[in-house]
Amino acid sequence: MSEDLPMNDPDYASGVAAFEEKNFTMAMRFLMRFAQEGDADAQHKVAIMYQNGLGVVANDEKAFQWMKAAAEQDHAIAQHGLGFMYMEGECTDQNYGEALCWFEKAADQGLIGSMTTIAMMYEEGKGVEQSQEKAQEWYKKAGF
Repeated sequence: MSEDLPMNDPDYASGVAAFEEKNFTMAMRFLMRFAQEGDADAQHKVAIMYQNGLGVVANDEKAFQWMKAAAEQDHAIAQHGLGFMYMEGECTDQNYGEALCWFEKAADQGLIGSMTTIAMMYEEGKGVEQSQEKAQEWYKKAGF
């Protein structure tokens, strides 16, 4: 949460509560303002809603835009989400190099899901040269 958007803002709290309660129309209504003001967590939630058509009509371009905005602010889960978009060619063109880059950024912040995804990429040779050694290094980093 950026410093200029207090977590105790009632509109923000209402938006997060609505998101968690799966009332996505209300969540979008409350969280869009915070996303537009640059809050990475709100941007991530808005991206998820656009990506999956939750409370809004699905829109790949907007989903990608908001996910990237949050990822560029070092929001680890958004970095993982952006990596997944690139890896799967979802909401953007498939690009394994970009996927690996974003998974590594999230992994650097300790996101185990990104570490295991990188390990799987090396294990399967998905977008990278297959390497059981590198796969095992990443699995070890993830605690496996």
